[in-house]
Amino acid sequence: MNQVDFPALALRSERFPKTIADQTRKVYDRVSFIYPASTFFFHSKAHKCVIEDAGIADGSRVLEVATGSGEMFRRLVEKNPRGQTIGVDISPNMAAKTQRQVRREFPGTGTHCQAVDARQLPFRDESFDSVVCCYLLELLGQDDVVAVLEEFHRVLRHRGRLALVLIGQNTEMFNRAYRVAGSLIPAFWGRQVEQSVPALIKDLDFRVQSDRILRQGFYPSRVLVAQK
Repeated sequence: MNQVDFPALALRSERFPKTIADQTRKVYDRVSFIYPASTFFFHSKAHKCVIEDAGIADGSRVLEVATGSGEMFRRLVEKNPRGQTIGVDISPNMAAKTQRQVRREFPGTGTHCQAVDARQLPFRDESFDSVVCCYLLELLGQDDVVAVLEEFHRVLRHRGRLALVLIGQNTEMFNRAYRVAGSLIPAFWGRQVEQSVPALIKDLDFRVQSDRILRQGFYPSRVLVAQK
């Protein structure tokens, strides 16, 4: 990877435009040191499902949006050691932590992580073969969900694949608990959007190729893979 491929990656995070998720960035910066526990107990099964379903080929260009603590990102780098795997997150602390870990675990691979506003991805049109995004859309307002999905469509190559992991809505007791948590700490929990997103990606002319609902403990997730 070089600056010619991705010239805007050199931007400093404080220059990114303010978003409605600014409070979320602050919250996730503060919890970055404990967030891996949440990933291990609730998200790892869905992450494994993405690797199984997304058809990522070694030697390709892969973008993960919202890397969090890097568990999914490490899986992607391991799957794509000869390619370029780029990660972005709204939290500078999360992005820096993931960058350090991956470069230590996979020296010599083409990886880069940086804090980026997902509504304005700093990449050229049709730059990536695959885009992966886990548990981000819940933290955005409806207009921003659409804006982010449009950005995913823009940076994906023709016939490129989008893999989304969403918080499930198929368990009523979990839904009630999530609504309470979201009302108490909206910047961390957000709101469930799993039932509305499939129609939004179809409106962007994505074709859904696989759709799986799964649970890890009491935590439900939905894994969607669609092709541009």
